[in-house]
Amino acid sequence: MEKYVVGVGGANLDMHARSRNPVVMRDSNPSYMHTSAGGVTRNIIENLARQGVSCKLLTAVGNDSFGDRILRSCREAGVDVTRVYVSMDFPSSCYFALTDQVGDMLIGASDMRIVENLPFEYLDENRELLQNAEAVVCDTNPSREFIEHLTEIVDGKTPIFIDPVSTTYSKKLEGLYERIYLAKPNLIELEMLSGVVCSTDDGIRRAADILLEKGLSCIAVSLGGRGCYYADRQGREMFRSLRRVETMTDATGAGDAFMAGLVHGWCEGMEPEGFIEYALASGIIAVNSTETINPDMSDALVKATIEEYRIV
Repeated sequence: MEKYVVGVGGANLDMHARSRNPVVMRDSNPSYMHTSAGGVTRNIIENLARQGVSCKLLTAVGNDSFGDRILRSCREAGVDVTRVYVSMDFPSSCYFALTDQVGDMLIGASDMRIVENLPFEYLDENRELLQNAEAVVCDTNPSREFIEHLTEIVDGKTPIFIDPVSTTYSKKLEGLYERIYLAKPNLIELEMLSGVVCSTDDGIRRAADILLEKGLSCIAVSLGGRGCYYADRQGREMFRSLRRVETMTDATGAGDAFMAGLVHGWCEGMEPEGFIEYALASGIIAVNSTETINPDMSDALVKATIEEYRIV
């Protein structure tokens, strides 16, 4: 039987602007600008495909040039887009990110109406595909009701890995934790989801424990340059990191690559220590590219990056 991962969620055209100088708010800033295919789930799935994982994407694009470009970029990376929903009612999603002169994101803006309005029937039509996957990767761009229906369709047959995306969107996960295998929040998302201040290691641990008590099987908290905190319901917990990257090219796609690494490592049967390192190395590769997805991403490069950046 074919082994594959299914992505359910956002796919959009990304517009990137990196200021050439310290950013001056409420003013025009000389910048470097470019566009690329993006979207949290789409990015995760493309990273997985480039790492050699068989991937299928369930998302929506409009009947427009942006949609054509999104689908073309997926096909070129080896992602199966034969089941993507083409909407005649909404334009393809767009995302804009402004980063400062060193590559840290200052602000993002998105128009995800097409994904927010995906019909439930779309999931019903792909029930068998979802239930037979090794893993399902999802973001919180679809509606709360759509995500809940996804968990009902999967019905515990396939582990669901969720990226909360933002503090606003992550609120959609409340009440669904028992149906989710792994969530990957950052610190501010973790604080919002748990109600606990995460300014200390103990705070991070307490916040993660609250979500595990609510039913989550495991949690991986991305900590930027510090690495990751992982905990699960089996009692395993750890802070883990690789050597810090001295100079970032662009941090925009790091979280998506990190999530791809988690899923890939888990599908390979790695223990948490292994798949966290694989995820961290995937993130390092991402920040060394001007593109949201580093075109050099591969399983071999991830393994080489682990060896190069491992702290000994």
